[in-house]
Amino acid sequence: MRKLQSAHGGTDPGAVYKGRQEKDDNLRLALAVGRILSQNGVDVVYTRTTDVYQTPFEKARIANQTGADWFISFHRNSSPQPNQYSGVESLVYDLSGRKVDMAENINGALGELGFKNLGVRARPGLVVLRRTQMPAVLVEVGFINNDADNALFDEKFDEIAQSIAYAILGTLEEEEVEKPPAGEPVLYRVQVGMFREKQYADNLLYELQDQGFPAYILSEDGFYKVQVGAYQYLANAVRMEQTLRRAGYSTWITT
Repeated sequence: MRKLQSAHGGTDPGAVYKGRQEKDDNLRLALAVGRILSQNGVDVVYTRTTDVYQTPFEKARIANQTGADWFISFHRNSSPQPNQYSGVESLVYDLSGRKVDMAENINGALGELGFKNLGVRARPGLVVLRRTQMPAVLVEVGFINNDADNALFDEKFDEIAQSIAYAILGTLEEEEVEKPPAGEPVLYRVQVGMFREKQYADNLLYELQDQGFPAYILSEDGFYKVQVGAYQYLANAVRMEQTLRRAGYSTWITT
């Protein structure tokens, strides 16, 4: 079960900029991400689905009582002056464990959409990170008082929701991927076909490239392997895999 929390609400608007209220962006995003997770077989519980106020303690209590195994909190950041800062960052209780992997995957996926990646920071004083009994990540999806971040949030909203959802799904699958030797970087690739005859691999390669996919052929172990992309973040490979499957291809992720 995944617990999604849209921050603020009701009498607490969160950060406000030019009439735009953080609570509205948070709720809209939480619901969109939740729908995608549900469509992928994840049991999703929300702290709120309407414009109501809850204290951070109440949000943590709800998560603990439902027995959720992850807690994701959605926010928009703000700065003292408009357009002073921009970017996405994620906050965790401390810089250890699976929650850091989740935070880095979410940041990385959003970074590929155009947000500046401000990294992952430890904030042990935040109630929803300190009082929750499961791994918790608080995501600041751009600065609400930055015009460029707001334009990106609005123009790519569906992609943002998909990126976060696939980052969550990808993180849950990470433990099933064999870890590389220490010191070696891992790149995740989406494999679409494997052939003994190069002609068949070439045909699939040209077909994928004609549709705009970054496909290539890897000759290995006596096979010609048709693969797409090479991603540092598993979440982004998962997102490409989903796109290819929707296009009718059978795929699997390799490293």
